[in-house]
Amino acid sequence: MTEAAITDAEFAKFQRLIYQIAGISLADSKKVLLVGRLGKRLKALGLASFGEYYELVASGRDPQERQTMVDLLTTNETYFFREEAHFDFLRQHILPQHPMGQPFEVWSAASSTGEEVYTIAMVLADELGIHGNWSILGSDISTHVLGIAQRGIYWLDRTRGLPTEYLKKYCLKGVRSQAGAFLIAPELRRHTRFMQINLNAPLPEIGHFHVIFLRNVMIYFDNATKRQVVARIVEKLKPGGYLIVGHSESLNGINDTLKPVKPTIYRLPA
Repeated sequence: MTEAAITDAEFAKFQRLIYQIAGISLADSKKVLLVGRLGKRLKALGLASFGEYYELVASGRDPQERQTMVDLLTTNETYFFREEAHFDFLRQHILPQHPMGQPFEVWSAASSTGEEVYTIAMVLADELGIHGNWSILGSDISTHVLGIAQRGIYWLDRTRGLPTEYLKKYCLKGVRSQAGAFLIAPELRRHTRFMQINLNAPLPEIGHFHVIFLRNVMIYFDNATKRQVVARIVEKLKPGGYLIVGHSESLNGINDTLKPVKPTIYRLPA
């Protein structure tokens, strides 16, 4: 089967669909990316055109294929201790203020393949104890990356940003079929849970959190979507809780309920 081409009209339909589903504004420059990723699905399904594939996923008659499309079109670049200053702030400023022994709850709202969740877990284990009273929720719109996060198994070439002492302290070396990989220690993983959450829709009942990480996802939203997403997120913060966004993101003009603590770190008044 020859490589299918996409028309401008078909690409515009996919842009509208991914915006409708996930709130993601897919730039015109992403056409090549879309063709590369979805073209494989056309071949796998024996479809002749992107128009046919669009009708399949837009109709809703194949929810699994619709989810596959979302998985393929959401970008998930991440690594351990990415934007390390945020974890330093958690360790040095947020945790010392927290009453000893009280539950401490964190939500990683765009957790991708789980490196952010397990980075937070390592910091909390250090400061509150590996058997302490703390928990982390990791969520993403992509079921594919959540599967990777739940397994907690990574190839050794994915240790970018992970201090050697943490690799030894909180990870297990893979053996036999998992040689060349490492596993996040069960003692850390038992503090974590993962679930699919679409930030562009009403949020499920997930409780309230002392800290929410919402990093490097708002760059894909327009301002109207940002306001809606942040408003939903703020409702899940405990009074005095912190919202942390990515280094290239800001809530200026997006939300005035939260008060800036320093660039990319905001706090809900107690």
